[in-house]
Amino acid sequence: MDAANSLTELQEQIREKYDDLSKRLQQVAGYVLDNTNSVAFDTVAVIAQHAEVPPSTLIRFANAFGFSGFNEMKQLFRQNLLEETANYTDRIRLLKELDDDTTPPEQPIDILQAFSRANAQAMQQLAAQTEPKKLDLAVDILSHAENIYLIGLGRSFSVASYLTYALRHLNRRAFLIDGLGGMFKEQISMIGSNDAVIAVSFSPYAKETLMLSEVASQLGTKQIIITDSQISPLASFSDVCFVVKEAQVDAFRSQAASLCLAQTLAVSLAFRDGNSE
Repeated sequence: MDAANSLTELQEQIREKYDDLSKRLQQVAGYVLDNTNSVAFDTVAVIAQHAEVPPSTLIRFANAFGFSGFNEMKQLFRQNLLEETANYTDRIRLLKELDDDTTPPEQPIDILQAFSRANAQAMQQLAAQTEPKKLDLAVDILSHAENIYLIGLGRSFSVASYLTYALRHLNRRAFLIDGLGGMFKEQISMIGSNDAVIAVSFSPYAKETLMLSEVASQLGTKQIIITDSQISPLASFSDVCFVVKEAQVDAFRSQAASLCLAQTLAVSLAFRDGNSE
């Protein structure tokens, strides 16, 4: 089994595999599912004591889910806790509490250099791992769509809103699904089978984005998905799925790679339109 990339993914794996685990491993499973914050903060010894198992059982539990050790698994719990802390000031404070042994960059120039290095690596990975045929198919879908509906909530909003801006500059009928006034269902009801949907969502996945993709799938609407995992719940609805691994510095994820992909799609469509005249 491959190690999970997010706490949500790990929790799903634990639930699915629970009945096949030994009694001791089931004790660990029950504890880590019910005590996510404690797992993030506590030492292996303390967690083992609370779960009423030897520390070696925690290692076996982590190995059963594709991790080299329990501390590696703990990083998913820490990352989830940091992501759930929306206020950036609180996130920095929490980061320092979690990482007593490391000093995150604090000076502006250090932060700039750290993000620049991480983004450069993420960009290289995006270019190396994106299949040309996926890009071609995505541009083809956009080229033939009567209307293009876009959705991205939370930190995905900037990517979806940029694409809406860019597509309108290409004289495309592009509409951002933003749920203004609580009208998600009303906005989604406008989508037809000859349209296209671009949905952008990263873990934890917005329920409104999932709802849109499910409705579009039932209508037979072509869908382009930008997400962060092959097993993202959005992937099953897609005609084209781009998995983007964003750069991350401590508790803060970038959006540079996703915006680069968005710009690539828009500019590629512009060239397609120009060549067809």
